[in-house]
Amino acid sequence: MTYRRITTRSGRKALAALTGMYLQELKQTLEAQGKEFTPELLREFIKWKAADDAVRFQQSYMDKELIIRNRIDALDLTLPNGKKGVSYSSILTVPTELADSYTLEGLEGSGLIVSAVYDGQCKISGVPEIANDYELTLKYHCAGAAPDSGTYTRSVRLTVNPDPRDLWKDIPTPADIPYFKSDCDSAYIKVEAKDGCPRKDITAASRRGRSHAHEGKPRDDDFKLYYNPDNEWYVIAVADGAGSAKFSRQGAKVAVDAAVQSCVSALSDPAQLEKTICAYQANSADDASRKNMGDQIYRTVGAAAFRANRAIHDFQEANNPESNVRDFSTTLLLAICKKFSFGWFVASFWVGDGAMAIYSRDRRYLKVLGEPDGGEYAGQTRFLTMDSIFSNPSDIMKRLRFSIEDDFTALMLMTDGVSDAKF
Repeated sequence: MTYRRITTRSGRKALAALTGMYLQELKQTLEAQGKEFTPELLREFIKWKAADDAVRFQQSYMDKELIIRNRIDALDLTLPNGKKGVSYSSILTVPTELADSYTLEGLEGSGLIVSAVYDGQCKISGVPEIANDYELTLKYHCAGAAPDSGTYTRSVRLTVNPDPRDLWKDIPTPADIPYFKSDCDSAYIKVEAKDGCPRKDITAASRRGRSHAHEGKPRDDDFKLYYNPDNEWYVIAVADGAGSAKFSRQGAKVAVDAAVQSCVSALSDPAQLEKTICAYQANSADDASRKNMGDQIYRTVGAAAFRANRAIHDFQEANNPESNVRDFSTTLLLAICKKFSFGWFVASFWVGDGAMAIYSRDRRYLKVLGEPDGGEYAGQTRFLTMDSIFSNPSDIMKRLRFSIEDDFTALMLMTDGVSDAKF
């Protein structure tokens, strides 16, 4: 125990008052026992009394700190989760009646810092750089404790969640698989204005989905674009191979190649088709005119879809006879269009899922060119390779659409990898 000489007036007054209390307590004790008071006995009593009170005083502080520690341990010091790469800010509050000074440690290398500590509040802020479960340490002094009293700790958890994109692997498709295709593909056809009137450009992009990239599987979809600058006909085809069919990527490629080539051949001499379109535009309410238009589209677009179906069968038989045509299953979206003086003519064929639509931004207009084939279960659809698709001419006609539009912003053909996520 360290004794310091008391020199302040208030200190001397306190010491005198304490000595008086001890003197009064000693006299009462001696009188009760019938003993005589002496100054030597008083000095001995003061020494004993001071030592005893010091022990009890220290015990009182220890009990108080234990209560505070238990209360701090019981506090719900929960920090909200952060996300890697996203700005974070949160306040950790410890009541000032429990702790009058504290620090928070364990954020080193996380990208977060303790930016301020004031009025019982500790601010954690920054941009988390590493996803992790951080076990932070709160170090504190109990409120009202002596300056040289102990430092206590309490753990605080902070979870920084990963960026979901970091969880997805991007494993390249093995180059030695049958019917290899690149993981991404794109194309662009610039169509120049004619007679001072602008035309539509054509663009396409294909990228394998995240689940395929995560497992190193190939891209299943494909596309084909065509524009004839002489007669101004456009042809667009998009196909999506079935994920459950092992060679569907090749089925998609064969389908778009065959469908577009069939349309190109049919449109190399489009005089009869264009004559029928003009007649339909002049009298669209006439049943005969509409039937003639439907027959022309059946012989052009419907026939192209059928030839795509047969091309897959022929390819399978010639190149992979030990397999089944179902191994090449694919959807098909096919469209042709041309600008006339009275507007744009558009015709299409649709089998499977995905989406095909005409969109006008200025008119806030959207026309869906068919209905996606669904099933009883999610992801269930029909495929071009199914012979039942072409078993009945009336069923084929249900998959064909044609219309005349004043103008549009875009004619869109999308596989379900785009349409499902977007819409």
